[in-house]
Amino acid sequence: MSSEVVNDQTNFPGVLWSYRLDGCGGGVAEEADSITPVSDVADFHWYHLKCDEASALAWLQSQSLDPNVIDAITETETRPRAMALADGTLVVLRGVNTNPGSDPEDMVSVRFWFTKNMVISSRRRKLLSIEDVRKSIEDGKGPNTPGEFVTMIIERLADRIGAAVDSIDDELTDVEDGLAEQKVSDVRRQLSELRRQTASIRRYLAPQREALGTLVRSRGEFGDEEIHALHLETDRMTRYVEDLDLARERTLLLQEELQGRIAEEQNARMYVLSIVAAIFLPLSFLTGVFGMNVAGLPGTENPAAFLFLAVGMGLIGMGLIGFMRWRKWL
Repeated sequence: MSSEVVNDQTNFPGVLWSYRLDGCGGGVAEEADSITPVSDVADFHWYHLKCDEASALAWLQSQSLDPNVIDAITETETRPRAMALADGTLVVLRGVNTNPGSDPEDMVSVRFWFTKNMVISSRRRKLLSIEDVRKSIEDGKGPNTPGEFVTMIIERLADRIGAAVDSIDDELTDVEDGLAEQKVSDVRRQLSELRRQTASIRRYLAPQREALGTLVRSRGEFGDEEIHALHLETDRMTRYVEDLDLARERTLLLQEELQGRIAEEQNARMYVLSIVAAIFLPLSFLTGVFGMNVAGLPGTENPAAFLFLAVGMGLIGMGLIGFMRWRKWL
């Protein structure tokens, strides 16, 4: 039996799949035309939706769910948050986009509504953390309760977020190690990209940390083990936020160092030009004076005048160089 709902066999193609879990780590995928209604759920069920499908909204409305819950599950733009309601808990989280050809900082939203025996999750784009949990269920190593399900998802999300943060840290280290050898334009481009990635990921991690803290405080459908795991994940998220803050500071320091390097190179060039100008200024003055076409210039009738002038200019130039070396300007 295929584990995924075949969309052309159901009036609700937005319902990607439905599992009836056995509470022992395994589960059975329900056929597309026999998905258990939410109102008839007696044991642990997981429904996963593609929330930008109109049929997903229609299915949710047909299940007589709270309109506020439906809006939260299907809204276009979301920020991480958690909210404990009378009959369940709403959680909105973000995960790193690991889909091929996508930027990791383009974080994917996933929403959950869970009660003591049911989880409804939804997403717009594919999220590998969801696929991981689904595979675990098929392998008989999945969650036993809705609270454990959400905790498992959070752990998978945190693993991939940690990998993205470590990648940023490694790239910054490479930039630091090769700062002297790389072109300024290449370094500037790399730093700008890293700052953009850092800001984009941190934008969601900070509220996600708060959302996990809310879950811990509300307890909801979580047991003691799940609460402990949520504490650990909250600490991990805090560490990742701090790592991103540190990465942002490192990029700022590197950019300042890069600006200092550019200024130093410009000053060195200007110094050379200033030295050359200082040496040739009196020589240019002499050539200007003796190049005037007016009567009375000395040496105009003496064949050796040019030689005397050239030697005199050479001595002046050597004298200026010697003076600059004595003053340690060279």
